[in-house]
Amino acid sequence: MNAILKPVAQAAATSAAGSNAEWHARRLAATPRGVAVMGDFFIDHAKNAEFWDIEGRRFIDFAGGIAVLNTGHVHPKVQAAIAAQLQRFTHSCYQVVPYAEYVSLAERINAIVPIEGPTKTAFFSTGAEAVENAIKIARSYTKRSGVIAFGGAFHGRSMFAVALTGKVQPYKAGFGPFAPEIYHAPFPCHCSNLEDTKNAIEQLFKCDIDPARVAAIIFEPVQGEGGFNPIQAEAVKWLRALCDSHGILLIADEVQTGFARTGKMFAMEHYGVSADIMTMAKSMAGGTTLSAVVGRSEVMDAPNPGGLGGTYAGNPLAVAAAHAVLDVMAEENLCERAAVLGKRLEARLQVAKSKNRCMGDIRALGAMVACEMVNPETGAPDADLTKKVQQAALKKGLLLLTCGVYGNVIRFLFPLTIEDSVFDEALTILDSVLA
Repeated sequence: MNAILKPVAQAAATSAAGSNAEWHARRLAATPRGVAVMGDFFIDHAKNAEFWDIEGRRFIDFAGGIAVLNTGHVHPKVQAAIAAQLQRFTHSCYQVVPYAEYVSLAERINAIVPIEGPTKTAFFSTGAEAVENAIKIARSYTKRSGVIAFGGAFHGRSMFAVALTGKVQPYKAGFGPFAPEIYHAPFPCHCSNLEDTKNAIEQLFKCDIDPARVAAIIFEPVQGEGGFNPIQAEAVKWLRALCDSHGILLIADEVQTGFARTGKMFAMEHYGVSADIMTMAKSMAGGTTLSAVVGRSEVMDAPNPGGLGGTYAGNPLAVAAAHAVLDVMAEENLCERAAVLGKRLEARLQVAKSKNRCMGDIRALGAMVACEMVNPETGAPDADLTKKVQQAALKKGLLLLTCGVYGNVIRFLFPLTIEDSVFDEALTILDSVLA
C-alpha cells in the first residue's frame, strides 16, 4: 500500500525562518498538547548562560534545560569533544561493537561516586531509563519485588518511573493503572517530621508489604520537581540503617542533584551515607542524552548478560561530552563555584523576603536554590502568584522555572559557569520582579 502523502511546510527542517507566533501556531498544529511547552518563543542560538530567540531577543537562562546545563550552553570543550567524536563514529551499539571511551567513562564515574567498596557503572539515555534499570537491578539482586518511594518525588515519566513519582498532576493523571507493589511514604524534609516517615513505613510493613519482600527504597537527596526539598540528614542515616536491617537496597536518585549542582559532585556527599545504587543523568553530558546507573559491583552484576542495555545506551557522542564535562568541572572548580553562587542568590532572596510578605520558605543546598510564594495573610501556597512572578521575569529577559507539589516554588538552575556580570544582571531583574 502506498504511503499517504501529506503537504510539507516549505521551511527547511534546519531553518527557523519566521516569527515566534508563526512557529507557535505550527507547533500547536503539529505536536500534541501532552508535551507542555512553557514559552511561546523559539530558541535560535545560545552561549553559556544566555540564549537568543529567532526574533533576536536575549534571555538569561536560569532554567538550564531543567538542570541539564551545569556547564552552560555549548561549552567550548564540550563542543570540541563532540565534534572530534563526530569525525570518528556516531554509533556502533556498545553491546555489539564496544568502544574504549564507554569503559574509561565508567572508570571515572566509579572513582568519584560516594559508594563504599568496588563499583560498576552502566550507561543509558535518560533519567527515567536509569531509574527503571536501577529497579531492575535491585529486583534481580534481592529476588524481591516491592519498592518504596516518597510523596513529592519525581523519578521520570515512563510507566514504572511515573509510578514511583509522588506527584499526580500532571505526571500521573489519566495514565493508570500503574505497576503493583510500589508504596509511598511522607518525605522527611523541612516541612515534615521524621517520626511521621518512620511511622508510615512501619505501617506499610505491618499492613501492606512484608519488609522481606521489599527490594529497594528510592529517594532524591534533594527533591527536584517536589520543590527543591533537601532530605533531613538524620533521615538518610535512618534509611541506611533500615535497609541494612531488612536486606533492602538504598537507591539515591541523583539525576537532578548530581554533577556539582549542590556544591558537591553528588548530593549524597553532604550526608556521609553510602547508597547501594545511584542514578544520574541531566548535567553529566552537557546537554546530550546520557544517563547512568552505578552501584556496588556485586549488585550491578546481578542481572544476566543481555538483561541491561539499549540500542542507544551510552551513545559515543554523549560519552565524549561526559568526559569533557568531568574535565571542565575539575578545571573550573564548579563545585566551589556552585557553593559561592548559591550563597549569593540565597542572600539576595533573604533581603527580598524581608520586604515582601508574599515570599515564604527559602531553601538552598549549594546552587540548588528555591523560594516559595505564599498568601501573605494565610501562608497558604500561591501558585497563581508564582506564575505571575515567572512571567514578569520572562518579560524582562530572565527565564525561571517553577516546581513543588502545590506549584508555588520558584527554582533556580543557572549554569554554574555563568559570568559574574550576567549573574548580577539576573539578580537585579529578580529583585525588581519580587519587589
